[in-house]
Amino acid sequence: MTKLLIGSHVGMKAKKFLLGSVEEALSYGATTFMFYTGAPQNTRRKDISELRVEEARQLMIDNGIDIDQVVVHAPYIINLANTVKPETFELAVSFLKTEIERVHEIGAKRLVLHPGSHVKAGEEAGLASIIEGLNQVLTPDQDVMIALESMAGKGSELGTSIDQLSYLIDHVTLSDKLGICLDTCHLNDAGYDINDFDAILDEVEEKIGLDKVLAIHINDSKNPRGAHKDRHENIGFGTIGFEALNKVVHNPRLENVPKILETPYINDHAPYKDEIMMFETNTFNPHLKEAYEAK
Repeated sequence: MTKLLIGSHVGMKAKKFLLGSVEEALSYGATTFMFYTGAPQNTRRKDISELRVEEARQLMIDNGIDIDQVVVHAPYIINLANTVKPETFELAVSFLKTEIERVHEIGAKRLVLHPGSHVKAGEEAGLASIIEGLNQVLTPDQDVMIALESMAGKGSELGTSIDQLSYLIDHVTLSDKLGICLDTCHLNDAGYDINDFDAILDEVEEKIGLDKVLAIHINDSKNPRGAHKDRHENIGFGTIGFEALNKVVHNPRLENVPKILETPYINDHAPYKDEIMMFETNTFNPHLKEAYEAK
């Protein structure tokens, strides 16, 4: 029986750095995980030589975690869609190049990227800017794949539809270096029906290709479908619900795709061990929140 490929976002802190990230993932019973190579809000980065990568990779090997199925998330400050401030675009290009190199040094292959926000310059200008930026960043010999994340449509976010993601991939020169990351909360808030996830996958298959799905973010939503707000909720406590999300996690078309939880902490505690357990046992725990709130 194939193991369920599921984990969560984990931290990376001194002094254990990536080794601590792997230990955290294992404490949740995870078979994959997602991390940032540094704080997502700034450009300060520790040299890869300080991150205890070899120890982390050995611990992954010892516990059956394949680094090819581990996910790295690019920092939020990268905005390739910004045409209003040239310095923001230039920073996005240079910093994304650096992040790709860092991911390569670590040995991972999947880097999730928010496509960007056009900052009131309009969809057409923003999409063109993302394409220009990716054309500057991507190289023929890189082994790191960029997964453009599906977004909720908050503010001037781009990548809010499968059509937009398809357009970006189709117009970037090195499109073979691109894929997508589907986020269930974002899809819901963008107007897609997670209860009919196979219809979403059918559209992805037709317009992009299912082989381009490099990661799935598994999140419930605090908002009704189409709200364009992007507020994650714990599994089974939002408007999507456990049943629909459980079907996503166990969809055979996504068997080899890493599924990553980004649900909120409850009373300053990570709920990921119990949320992973719910998916492994196909059983919703309606008392999850009250148990954490009592801690």
